[in-house]
Amino acid sequence: MTNINQQRLVEHFISLVKIDSESGNEKAVAETLVEQLGQLGFEVTQLSVPGTISNGFNIYGKLQGSLEGSIIFSSHMDTVTPGNGIEPIIEDGVISAKGDTILGGDDKSGIAAVMEAVRNIQESGEAHKTIEVAFTVYEERGMHGSKNFDMSKIESDQAIVLDSGGPIGTIITTAPGQQSLKVTIKGKPAHAGLEPEAGINALTVAADAISKMQLSRIDDETTANIGVVQGGQATNIVMPELHIEAEARSLNDDKLAKQVDHMVSTFEAAAQKHGAGIEIASSRSYNAYHISDDDAHVVAIKAAFEAIGIEAFTKPTGGGSDANIFNEKGLKTVNLSTGMSKVHTTDEFIAVADLVAITEFIRSYLTR
Repeated sequence: MTNINQQRLVEHFISLVKIDSESGNEKAVAETLVEQLGQLGFEVTQLSVPGTISNGFNIYGKLQGSLEGSIIFSSHMDTVTPGNGIEPIIEDGVISAKGDTILGGDDKSGIAAVMEAVRNIQESGEAHKTIEVAFTVYEERGMHGSKNFDMSKIESDQAIVLDSGGPIGTIITTAPGQQSLKVTIKGKPAHAGLEPEAGINALTVAADAISKMQLSRIDDETTANIGVVQGGQATNIVMPELHIEAEARSLNDDKLAKQVDHMVSTFEAAAQKHGAGIEIASSRSYNAYHISDDDAHVVAIKAAFEAIGIEAFTKPTGGGSDANIFNEKGLKTVNLSTGMSKVHTTDEFIAVADLVAITEFIRSYLTR
């Protein structure tokens, strides 16, 4: 029998996903959360994010506790597209979206769980650890919110990001680093009907390179993908320029470097072969992290799950999150599942029972 107010939890979650907040448009949800955190007694600070990537802001909040220790919980406020006009529905204990949108459980399920756990603790009058929250903008398009988060605000030595899928009790202790490639191939235009041989087709160069490139699943730790291809003017013009965006990821830094070198050299060789120009910009999106199973942070999380009858387990992931960024900044961080499923698709859903269970975990962790 749960002590969590399931109806209130679900209603809050649904109210949050109804607020449009695709990456870059987080202002409305951020303002809502600032007000709600304040009502719970948090000291709240709005943190501006450099540049013009978002009309919103990062949120830092602190609620002093009487138990020894503190923890910072983090979730991101933005969603992927299509994330406007979400109409949540509940059928057979499962929340999904009506129509052609995502649900937005990624990552508003984490936000709702943290806030409901706090409400429950306050109603019970139980003592709790000091609670900090870091709600970020623009996670889905490069983790810019966490990359620009004012870490001087954070007092805790460890953090829990609530931004993964899988069974409740999943603890992501290992995540990959990612390298991004932006490639511009410069060919030579010519009339495709009158003298195609006078031109250099940028698409032909790209196709030659990609056909020789190791992509998709490289090994159990490494992946690579061509995600964006843009170019061309008209069917009667030999394509003079092509833009490609690609990535490589690996849990192993040496393997990541090797894969990136392979991709770069393959593009360069194809350009040289066809007499085309080429520009390649390679940048690190985020670094890998690994936290051992016997780390005190992981052990404490497992104990809090065990206290509510859930056997927790650690695992690696192929995806990046704000946890990568916080670990890079020196804040020991794991990523936990909230039970969200089929994220980034219009089939996204979350079971009410899972939303309740992750809320119970937070309550357990804070009051132990």
